[in-house]
Amino acid sequence: MCGIVGYSGKRQAVPLILEGLRRLEYRGYDSAGVAVADRGVLQRCRAAGKLANLEALLKKSPLNGVVALGHTRWATHGKPSQENAHPHVDCTGEIVVVHNGIIENYIEIKERLARAGHQFSSETDTEAVAHLIEEKLKGLRGPTASGAGFNEPLIFEAVRLALNEVKGAYALAVLWSKAPGVLIAAKTASPLIIGLGEGENFLASDVPAFLSTTRKAVFMEDGEMAVLKAEGCRFFSLAGKKIEKVPVTVQWDRTMAEKGGYRHFMLKEIHEQPTACEDTLRGRFFPLRDGVLERETGLDKTTLKGFRQFHVIACGTAYHAALVGKYWLEPMTGLPVHVETASEFRYRESTVGPNDLVITISQSGETADTLAAVRQAKEKGAKVLSICNTLGSAIPRAADYNLYTHCGPELGVASTKAFIGQLAALAVFSLHAAVARGTLSETDARQLVDELVRLPSDLRQVLKLDAQILELAKKFQKKEHFLFIGRHVNYPIALEGALKLKEISYVHAEGYAAGEMKHGPIALIDENVCVVAIATRSRTYDKMASNCQEAKARGAQVIALVTEGDGSMPGADFQIRMPVVPELLSPIVNIVPLQLLAYHIADLRGCDVDQPRNLAKSVTVE
Repeated sequence: MCGIVGYSGKRQAVPLILEGLRRLEYRGYDSAGVAVADRGVLQRCRAAGKLANLEALLKKSPLNGVVALGHTRWATHGKPSQENAHPHVDCTGEIVVVHNGIIENYIEIKERLARAGHQFSSETDTEAVAHLIEEKLKGLRGPTASGAGFNEPLIFEAVRLALNEVKGAYALAVLWSKAPGVLIAAKTASPLIIGLGEGENFLASDVPAFLSTTRKAVFMEDGEMAVLKAEGCRFFSLAGKKIEKVPVTVQWDRTMAEKGGYRHFMLKEIHEQPTACEDTLRGRFFPLRDGVLERETGLDKTTLKGFRQFHVIACGTAYHAALVGKYWLEPMTGLPVHVETASEFRYRESTVGPNDLVITISQSGETADTLAAVRQAKEKGAKVLSICNTLGSAIPRAADYNLYTHCGPELGVASTKAFIGQLAALAVFSLHAAVARGTLSETDARQLVDELVRLPSDLRQVLKLDAQILELAKKFQKKEHFLFIGRHVNYPIALEGALKLKEISYVHAEGYAAGEMKHGPIALIDENVCVVAIATRSRTYDKMASNCQEAKARGAQVIALVTEGDGSMPGADFQIRMPVVPELLSPIVNIVPLQLLAYHIADLRGCDVDQPRNLAKSVTVE
């Protein structure tokens, strides 16, 4: 959830920290803070609310120094407030901690330290870590313990000993004013990345925080620690053993993480979807029979032919992509496909076994429930294929095989282009799996390839409907109840359309399989309800027409997605005409007008589109 940025170098740190926090504000925006160590003195500034509030305070009272930590918070323990904002300090005011995750045994730690005389000033679990490090430092320091040369290993050992008592998920960073220029970082079950520069180094929750300076990154693994200084970075295990890490070069450029003239990141990312689709499909079709899938994922044809079933596991928008994938994988490969939310999968006795392939889908690669599901599946002997957008993140590292989407950074909290990338990747995998298993002929496979390579052009055509959809949004911006309906492969798109609207506009919206409308939801339909029907050309077109008429007969206003060239949809008050696309692939284009509708309604209602309330981009805690 929360965003962490750290810097050690030769430049003034606060401007760099603030730039990094701006790029990470999608991870949390309840409060923000920064701490700087300069000539043995620790200074701290915190503010409730958005990052702009912190910036205003720092403008009035600047903080100077070349080593600093910053944080933007998504509240878990304690309400959003200045007192609960990070960074948190110990009793001495010399040790500062920023943290992402949940310390599960913080109450036990806090009570023990309180009995020892520690006084706490916040409701957070993080503050307990700062005090615990202080306690360990007291035990380590002797009467002659002073000087930077001694204090660096001293603070490292204090943090290491403290973390060996901590239970839970954390990415954290520690700064001690008595160890000039040194940051200590550690990670378990929450993302933390080191950015390696020239004479300066960064740590962050996500790559965009330091992309403007360096693309050279080290992704930390669970149970690892780092000692970060201007001249370099060393890595250790929690047992204190030195380890070697290999940096990677991030293939994003700086402009990919900026708005590029668009009003919001979400709108920019909606318009980037043709490119995201193109980039995910590129180079993955030829040759169809041999080499491509194995080269991309490491999954060879023999292994693929041995699986008895697929389990597709994801959360949120990625779960809706998984549901679409079921409609592709099952008929194309002839194997059973089970789709489940990761949060449910991990807490039940599943039938996953050694002859199964578990496919996990995650934009960030750090989703806590999905990562736990990966580990559980592997314990049961299953193989795991990760579909992910973030190179080197936790889920791909834990998986056996990886199929990356190539969408670039997605900064809007509501996922758009990552969803398109996930669908494109699932289409690629379904095609190659079917060819490898011999369940799809060469002729049919090549026809499907031709249809897939046309999708970016189809998406660009749909984006030309933006002005029409804005006018629709103006008509419906005050509606408080929406029902999205679809059938077959477009049922998951009804779910995703409803999710987009509710999460950024706070409007009540539900997605249903249209055939289920008469099994309950029809009782809600009256003149206060807008029904959005995904009624493009399909095997169930006549059934969708009946559903639209049923909704209209009960007073609803009906918006229908229909295929260009088809007649008028009976019962529809407004029609959005879509390009001709094969039914099987229609979800990839049909979601776009629903994204635009949600965006424009939210914007017209004055909502914070990129940072909707209570939500964060990466759900790295349960």
